[in-house]
Amino acid sequence: MTEAAAVRVPGGAQAVRRALDVLHCFHDNGPDLSASDLARRLGLSASTAHRLARTLLGAGFLEQDARTSRYRLGPAVTELGRLSYHQRGLHLAAPELSDLAERTGATADLALRSGPHAVIVAGGSVTPRVGLRRPLHSTALGKVLLAWARPGEGGPFSLPALPAFTDRTIVEPAALEAELAKVRADFHALNDGESAHGVRTLAVPVLDGAGYARFALAVRATPSVITDGRIDWFLAQARSCARALEVLLLSPAQRRPPAP
Repeated sequence: MTEAAAVRVPGGAQAVRRALDVLHCFHDNGPDLSASDLARRLGLSASTAHRLARTLLGAGFLEQDARTSRYRLGPAVTELGRLSYHQRGLHLAAPELSDLAERTGATADLALRSGPHAVIVAGGSVTPRVGLRRPLHSTALGKVLLAWARPGEGGPFSLPALPAFTDRTIVEPAALEAELAKVRADFHALNDGESAHGVRTLAVPVLDGAGYARFALAVRATPSVITDGRIDWFLAQARSCARALEVLLLSPAQRRPPAP
């Protein structure tokens, strides 16, 4: 958000929006950022970016390297992330995903939607060096989250421009809408080289009680592992895991039968 655009936002909301924008600068899991880096990314003045960073530093949402003066995410973000992880029951998903990966020889991931991205929250792709955000339009995880979107989350025509990552990437909203109709009919999504050549991914929904996708579950490998002849077998394994997670990821209160 540029400073010119921000002036249309009420004062208190503008400050909160800017602070959140600073935190979003760290989504790519890149190197530490200076105040100048933040200013450049957000279209703010250096003094404004510095003031925002110092405020977030004081609240524990950023921390600063004493040698370089650069910023990284702070302990308050870690604490809230861990709390959210457990509140969502994701610690219960890890053994199921590990078992799925061991049975299939594929990487197993669980993702939820955050705006125009699928965010991987558990599974084999959650590593310190790899960012967790994936585009919705070019991934099997993303297609599932779009196909069973919650009310108000928006469909293909609400997304920003759809970049091409390979010659197979869907880049037109109308074509993506047609693809999502197929995903719903087949009850799974396929990414066959749309994000990167030589990678094939199958994804299925983990549904809530209303029939919307709380999460998407994917198995990812090469086409030599997930062959055309074995797609149905991989889907059966993924769907079995998804059904287990639909129960495991409910809160204890939601698992109880209704009172007579």
